[in-house]
Amino acid sequence: MENNKKQDILRRFPSVQSILQDNSVMRLAESFPREFIKEKIEELIKSERSAVIDFLNSENEISSPDNFNFTNDYFVKKLLDDLNNFSYSLKKVVNGTGVVIHTNLGRSILPESALKNIYKISSSYSNLEFNLMEGKRGKRYSHIEYLLKKILKCEKALAVNNNAAAVFMALSSFCTGAKKEVIVSRGELVEIGGSFRIPDIMKASGAQLVEVGTTNKTKPQDYESAINENTALLLKVHQSNFRMTGFVYEPTGGDIAAIGKKYNIPVMEDLGSGSLVGLEKFGLPYEPTAQEVVNTGVDIVTFSGDKLLGGPQAGIIAGRAGYVDMIASNPLSRAFRIDKMTLAALEAVLFEYLDTERAVKNIPTLFLIAQTEKEIRKKAVKLLNKIKKIKNIDKNSFDFKIVEDSSIVGGGALPDYELKTFALSIAHKKISASGLGKIFRACNTPIIGKIKNEEYLLDMRTVLEDDFNDILNALALISK
Repeated sequence: MENNKKQDILRRFPSVQSILQDNSVMRLAESFPREFIKEKIEELIKSERSAVIDFLNSENEISSPDNFNFTNDYFVKKLLDDLNNFSYSLKKVVNGTGVVIHTNLGRSILPESALKNIYKISSSYSNLEFNLMEGKRGKRYSHIEYLLKKILKCEKALAVNNNAAAVFMALSSFCTGAKKEVIVSRGELVEIGGSFRIPDIMKASGAQLVEVGTTNKTKPQDYESAINENTALLLKVHQSNFRMTGFVYEPTGGDIAAIGKKYNIPVMEDLGSGSLVGLEKFGLPYEPTAQEVVNTGVDIVTFSGDKLLGGPQAGIIAGRAGYVDMIASNPLSRAFRIDKMTLAALEAVLFEYLDTERAVKNIPTLFLIAQTEKEIRKKAVKLLNKIKKIKNIDKNSFDFKIVEDSSIVGGGALPDYELKTFALSIAHKKISASGLGKIFRACNTPIIGKIKNEEYLLDMRTVLEDDFNDILNALALISK
């Protein structure tokens, strides 16, 4: 095509400014920043212009430039369609994986009481660090300390922004000064998610690592034989994400606490995903609760707030008052402190634990773990019946069935234990299981399932009834 004809066609594109002045676009400014709208228009014009240039450079015969007529209305419609589907980068997803505490999917769902308290506190001013009785500056941790002391039966407690920070702060506080040593079993030098390794965190905190025992067997006398004038702490670490079985032995926290008392050396136990409710009541294997660990006599216990506890991201530090005060006065305390929204959520979640039955009912993490097979299957049947009633889902192309499957707790807890569950199996005549997974992930509300034996599954343990409409909309979209 002649260059003058090409230029004539390209000149037909409207200007960004003319589109911005459209009434419909101007109304968008009530919901979106003007600069964001402008960038979206520029992207649309650039994309369309690039496609036209590619077409004009091809061998296609163009009878007249009038065939290309890009009006303002054309771009306004495309802009409105684009922004009607707008969502932030961080978005809600449907968890069909069956992993209750899924680190990649945000871990624990917060209970309604926590969400209400977050809104209440963050939408106004609060007494975050103000003592209402005395009319002067207060301490932010007082808002949760009373609950932690009551629930854990400990002398004092505080919270930082995650359990890694809790461990790091504690080690740093106990190991101020040169050549301060921390004794830990070789079988507990673990690595958890995100390449978080106990030896690395100890090194970064300034602690000198002293390994005792063997990978599979550590005895109380191994700790005693390693104690010297530089020993600052005896450390026990929960074996998250793995289990050792067979010819193994490890002393309890109580065993190590007795050694610490004998030699006047503090003892700390990192629980990782600490629970405040005995999991055996849900038919799961026994795991010590944080209360039980405090009761063994260890001086400091650390655990996560957003795993089995079912709260926001936080690291709990609890134990002897003198040691907790020492950790709280660490200069790192300000760097690792939690904000008002986390405090608001954590206080509401901890409040639920004043009544265990209430906690299991109201805290989603506990509720999802506690679901029976019968309850999960009932939920699967309910979703399947809804699918059958929706007319805009192509039933001839899909094959739906309910299958037995297994879920896991996640968050490093009970890595060798599977929970019986039921899943909705979705098959399509023309789309593979991996293809379905890709389509579901691309939905406005992404749906994350799992693939087993070339079947695409939605584990109904972690699919909420509030997610049903998102799943139905996705299936209707595929049917188009």
